[in-house]
Amino acid sequence: MIFSSITFLFYFLPAFLLLYYLIPGRFQNTVLLLGSLFFYAWGEPRYILLMLFMICAGYFCGIWIETRKNHKTKKIVTALSVTFCLVCLGYFKYMDFVLDTVKRMTGLSLRLLHIALPIGISFYTFQILSYLLDIYYGKIKAQRNILTLATYIAMFPQLIAGPIVRYQDIEIQLQKRTVSVSNISCGIRRFIIGLGKKVIFANTLGEIGAKYGTAEEKTVLFVWFYAISVTLQTYFDFSGYSDMAIGLGKMLGFDFPENFDHPLDTKSVTQFWRRWHMTLGRFFRDYLYIPMGGNRVSFAKWVRNILIVWMATGLWHGADWTFVVWGLFFAFFLVLEKTFLKQYLEKAHIWNRLYLWILLTVSFVIFHASGLSDAMQTIRYMTGLGGIPILSAESLFYLRDYFLLVLLGIVGATSFPLRFVSHLKQNAGGRKVVNILEPFFLITCLLISVSFLINGSFNPFLYFRF
Repeated sequence: MIFSSITFLFYFLPAFLLLYYLIPGRFQNTVLLLGSLFFYAWGEPRYILLMLFMICAGYFCGIWIETRKNHKTKKIVTALSVTFCLVCLGYFKYMDFVLDTVKRMTGLSLRLLHIALPIGISFYTFQILSYLLDIYYGKIKAQRNILTLATYIAMFPQLIAGPIVRYQDIEIQLQKRTVSVSNISCGIRRFIIGLGKKVIFANTLGEIGAKYGTAEEKTVLFVWFYAISVTLQTYFDFSGYSDMAIGLGKMLGFDFPENFDHPLDTKSVTQFWRRWHMTLGRFFRDYLYIPMGGNRVSFAKWVRNILIVWMATGLWHGADWTFVVWGLFFAFFLVLEKTFLKQYLEKAHIWNRLYLWILLTVSFVIFHASGLSDAMQTIRYMTGLGGIPILSAESLFYLRDYFLLVLLGIVGATSFPLRFVSHLKQNAGGRKVVNILEPFFLITCLLISVSFLINGSFNPFLYFRF
């Protein structure tokens, strides 16, 4: 079950919220846990036992870590607990990738296991890891109530697509929270905006990628149009799902951390990654980059730290060499920017945005490619070295059909709409206009999104690899 589905919108969510709001506050965690398990089992009935097993392991490992008095023993216990979680994640997500790589490099006759990837395993494993490591660092106390911990890990709003919520972010809210009319209203508004991002923009932009794959003739113009579209699709899909998760959290009385802050409206790769998938970035910063020494080491070790973090970031997104290259691609430009490019980018007021967009389109071509050879072929097409024409009647046809959508997507991905509304609210007349138009905008967005879903429009689920 996904948020952008008729089943979720018209059956699960209304029934769950009705029960959640009617039940006394002391039973809300139980309702939330049972609802979350049902939500997960709807799409992954085989792997719900795996998630429950991981929750129990996290519960006992957390207490095990906290009760060790000797620092050396505590460190060993933490290392064993973290290793156990990573082994579980590695087996299901990376075992076939490792076997296939060894097979290709050595020529050995290895049979792949063809393990089905449990949906959301990367997200809930990272939450368990952050919980255990925060206990080790003394930031939190181990939760003694296993149902409370299970509610935190299995909570359906952020279970399959993030954001990666740390236990310390919502520790108090797990014990006591207030569900107010203003929070529900804010949550509904945020959810509808996220749904519109996902269904109206991401799904429709995804059609361009589908048509590009089946196009009879590739052209330089069509390849660039596809690259820009797939960049926008990735942003609207990820940020839209995060908006829906944060909105659902608001409806339930939780404040989840922000995950996106208009990353396409930046001027460098460094700024981009401070605003893109921010909870993942903070996870690797706090639990991998800083423990390795961060930037307070020699230049060579700093470069090593950057490469390790971004290789891990790439692999987190999927078990394929395309994701490794995607991560190292960003690592390369981050090193360049931090060593000498930064001073030039700060002065180049137009070229810095062009620089970033070119890098992003190339990076997401790699991200969405079926393999490294496919990625390199598409990049060759983008440079005009692939022996294809600049344009054709077919590419002009698709450009005409989708140009307005892509243009609106570019504008919508920036902070301009938010700044425009904020400007209107600076005077009484503008506030009145915004207050009148906002409900109509939200209702229209919801109706269009639902009509797209009812008509069975293109609705890919990009998170299956995570």
